[in-house]
Amino acid sequence: MLRVLILVVGLTSAMAFSARAEDEKAPEKPKRPALTEEQKALRKEITGKYDKDKDGKLSPEERKEISAEDKEKMQKAGLGGPRKKKE
Repeated sequence: MLRVLILVVGLTSAMAFSARAEDEKAPEKPKRPALTEEQKALRKEITGKYDKDKDGKLSPEERKEISAEDKEKMQKAGLGGPRKKKE
């Protein structure tokens, strides 16, 4: 009888710990849709035009230099837009 009681308590504890571990998993972030060829070409054009340090990325200072016309092109193509602040 003692063995059965120990087995039941052990199994119950194991199930409780595994259920709690499942609850603590972080939800997956939704993935961004793949860029179209038009979007890729526009991004490459904008990066080539405004990337002063030639690292392949636009720093915040370089982003500030983007003209209103180019920003409009990017918005029409579905690139850019306001960034969400991290909480």
